[in-house]
Amino acid sequence: MPATKNAMRRYLILDQCLRNRGRRWTWQDLLDEVNEKLAEQDEFASTIGKTTLFSDLKDIEFRVFSSEIEKIKEGRTVYLRYADPNHSINKLPLSNTEANQLKSALEILSRFNGNPAFDWISEIIPKIEDKMGLVVTKNKVMTYDHNSDYEGLGFVTALFNAIVNKRVLQITYQDFRSPVPYDVTFHPYHLRQYNSRWYIFGWNENRKRIENMALDRIKAVIESKEPFREDETDWEDFFSDMIGVTRTNNEPIEVRLLITDSEQAAYIRTKPLHQSQKPIKQVEGGFETSIKVIPNYELEKLILSFGSRVVVLAPEELKSKMAMITIEYQKHYDNGKANNIKV
Repeated sequence: MPATKNAMRRYLILDQCLRNRGRRWTWQDLLDEVNEKLAEQDEFASTIGKTTLFSDLKDIEFRVFSSEIEKIKEGRTVYLRYADPNHSINKLPLSNTEANQLKSALEILSRFNGNPAFDWISEIIPKIEDKMGLVVTKNKVMTYDHNSDYEGLGFVTALFNAIVNKRVLQITYQDFRSPVPYDVTFHPYHLRQYNSRWYIFGWNENRKRIENMALDRIKAVIESKEPFREDETDWEDFFSDMIGVTRTNNEPIEVRLLITDSEQAAYIRTKPLHQSQKPIKQVEGGFETSIKVIPNYELEKLILSFGSRVVVLAPEELKSKMAMITIEYQKHYDNGKANNIKV
């Protein structure tokens, strides 16, 4: 039987409960949780009763998802959970009905191909078709730059929901400089992925400023009842004059670069370093371009990734810093450190 939008919302809430082994759920607990979450998602959502809850559980166990629900009886109380602690309806393959519905949705999206406002569609449609098994081929035709072992992935959904529902969070965090975890009261505003890592941007109540946290350094996330601090930041504009996620108090500067290799110049021409990149022109000694960005760690890392094929011409401060870094590199080879390492 096909699931309606409202039914799918309830299934997903129940799915989170049934796979949560940290709490024991009676049918009344499940009913209360579903109604609470529905109200959080939509203040005008209707509450459900026991009859609808039991029908949803039957859908999950038999009629829609075939998920085995274990019933543990203690005295007169019965607790419910998935028999398999690793089970989730999100891990199940698409049914024929779901696949057809998704295909119809993709057909609608495809009509916007070619519209500059929807240029992301041309990339996302083949990814969805391939990932969801909507196109069958003998060999896999697409792979993704995705790290399934990334430790922070488990927090993406919770943080996304907290942003949408404007929930203050108590985050237990441990940065690379701290020997022990510490707690932060955090108002989440924006999720950003960069270089295969996820970051959450928001107001750090402890430090009274907007900061970011790497999701792989988060140890725990708990919702708080504190009032949410509203945010008016234009996040697209926030990232427009920088590379990566580290925003300093410096103003954007023009960074002039010499590309010493014609092949590398062609690569950078087709894949610009930043949206502000000026047209590449041939000069004595190679090719020159420039970008206007806020200087930060990610900018330095990007330039260094090209080795000797990209050299900073200006400003002088950045040029000197990059020169010092390359000198330090050379020292490691000159004093034999790299040569003495046993492989």
